[in-house]
Amino acid sequence: MNKKWEFYEKDDVEVKKIQKELGVSKLLATIIVNKGIKTKQEIDIFLNPTRKDFHDPYLMPDMKIAVERIIKAINNKERVIIYGDYDVDGITSITVLKKFLSDRGLQVDSYIPNRLDEGYGLNKTAIEKIVKDKYELMITVDCGISGIEEIEYANSLGLETIVTDHHEPAEILPNAIAVVDAKRKDNKYPFNQLAGVGVVFKLIQAISKVYNLEEKEYLKYLDIVCVGTISDIVPLVDENRVIAKLGLKLVEVTKNIGLRALLNSIGCKKIDSSAISFGVAPRINACGRMGYEQTALKLFLTENIVEATEISRKLNEYNKQRQDIEKKIFKEVLEKIEQSEKNKPCIVLADEKWHHGVIGIVSSKVTEMYYKPSILICFEGEEGKGSGRSIPGFDLHDALSKCTKYVDRFGGHSMAIGINVKRENFAKFKKDFEEYVSNTNVKELVPVIKVDEEITAKDIGINIVDELNMLEPFGEANKMPIFMYKNLRINSIRAISEGKHLKLTLKDENLIIDAIGFNMGYLVNDFLLGDKIDVIGNLEINNFNGQKNVQINLKDMRKSY
Repeated sequence: MNKKWEFYEKDDVEVKKIQKELGVSKLLATIIVNKGIKTKQEIDIFLNPTRKDFHDPYLMPDMKIAVERIIKAINNKERVIIYGDYDVDGITSITVLKKFLSDRGLQVDSYIPNRLDEGYGLNKTAIEKIVKDKYELMITVDCGISGIEEIEYANSLGLETIVTDHHEPAEILPNAIAVVDAKRKDNKYPFNQLAGVGVVFKLIQAISKVYNLEEKEYLKYLDIVCVGTISDIVPLVDENRVIAKLGLKLVEVTKNIGLRALLNSIGCKKIDSSAISFGVAPRINACGRMGYEQTALKLFLTENIVEATEISRKLNEYNKQRQDIEKKIFKEVLEKIEQSEKNKPCIVLADEKWHHGVIGIVSSKVTEMYYKPSILICFEGEEGKGSGRSIPGFDLHDALSKCTKYVDRFGGHSMAIGINVKRENFAKFKKDFEEYVSNTNVKELVPVIKVDEEITAKDIGINIVDELNMLEPFGEANKMPIFMYKNLRINSIRAISEGKHLKLTLKDENLIIDAIGFNMGYLVNDFLLGDKIDVIGNLEINNFNGQKNVQINLKDMRKSY
């Protein structure tokens, strides 16, 4: 598939200014300019954030009301329950709030809906159970903003609710005591991209101010807040960057027994955003996907190292099960695509054997592979539950809102959706949606890779890569810098890991450079030894047999012209 390589606009004056002010390389200064960070204050906060860079929690809507109601519950020893989501953001949100309130003398319980039986968010059956168990106050974390009917139902049963969430609200807000969400239209909080656990962090910060607690009483949870923030793929800028940067330092020395046990079981050599995104997050999420959401919560709450080690073993097991199921579904989906879907503008498929806790990941992989919107649905009896993923430039949520005739319900945003379609309506929905997509510009959309700068042999050094690490932690809205290197000669090329990945050595006069292309093994027959190529990718350190050298992690390659 052809990919478009697109450079940032050059601003040499700004680059030289930053280079001089900070005493850094031209390469690092260029990337800072590309990120749109211009003033010295912005650059200082970006490179070296401190606890002084957190915003005032009381600028968040309804924060004062929420804090006052929670303090009343603490004083009166009320029965309080936290209702959270089953993903990493939800699990970490419950952990932080439960531990903090427990330290204030309030023993709170928690409720997490089972993904397979109950689905996402509040539901009336759960609320009935909570009321039956005589809870007086329910605090939602990482959910609740869309639970208008459910919160009204809770009100009718005498259960009071505080909503803390970070998702987009509808035109009407839930009729809760307080709705703490920086995405509200009346929001005055200076940053509205916090994860759910970030909102919880602001809540405990606000409560701490009332009690005149030392900062460490809420800052000590930054390791868990950081895990939830990075895992939820929110933009790692502004306050999220402060959380991630400071939080990763705490993760390295974490006192959370469960998190430490999980990191040990994974064998993380370096604690960075990748260790969280590709090590911790999939294992916690696997619990929710496979229907074992309570196990993940127990991991973060346990004070017993033996129990933590055993739970970590289970999480690795669940993750392996999830991977096996995912591989099987992915293989079946590819077979169906090759048979009948290859030339269609989108991919809409269903099967009764698929696991609906896993098909969202498969949909992501399919969309990445074919660069088309995809929706995958699994049937359970006559009901169909599914997930969809999109590509930049095609609003999947908007598209579905134009094709609702055969859809029971759907939700999500432009790039990812959840959907329910009855078996009897699936074929009609598929036809309807394909017709809609065929009348859009989706076929004209191509993947665009933003390139930070062109590099040469002088930029291939361990000191350069070490300097670029000042930009960590990398994540959404702070991607690893991508560089272009031109006119390299292929010195060796082979496919590895059963043809999945590509391994090369590239030559620039006397310099030999290692390169790895993950999931690019299919290109092995398109290039020959001695070919001159241009490549784009990240610079990284490869530590092999005690020897360090710079390698290029390839994102794309093409023949030089």
